[in-house]
Amino acid sequence: MMSISYYYVNKNRKLIGFQLGMNISTIIGGMAAMTTGILLIYQYPFHFTWITIISTLTGIFIGSLFGGMFDYQTLLTGYGSGMTMGLMAPMIGASANFSTLFIGLVEAAFGISFIILFLAIRNS
Repeated sequence: MMSISYYYVNKNRKLIGFQLGMNISTIIGGMAAMTTGILLIYQYPFHFTWITIISTLTGIFIGSLFGGMFDYQTLLTGYGSGMTMGLMAPMIGASANFSTLFIGLVEAAFGISFIILFLAIRNS
């Protein structure tokens, strides 16, 4: 999903204003970090430090990758959002007590974010 989204955003980046670019980098970087952190803490509940590092680096990388398509301010926004969500996601996942309903909610929010992303780009 990420590579398809990156290709789509990169193909249409000339049509996207900097405000929409900031929202794209914030949402994609944050949601990537959050889903990574929550799913990994469910899989490996006793490796909190490594999961926090992995989810933070994932959020930083994805947010910066999407933000870097537009300008440096957008890159910094994606970086900050990915870092913040990457640090918080394992804590959120650990406090959810292995709820499958919560994982479904997070994955649904992730999918809806991509749908809204495609619609926003198409309408810009």
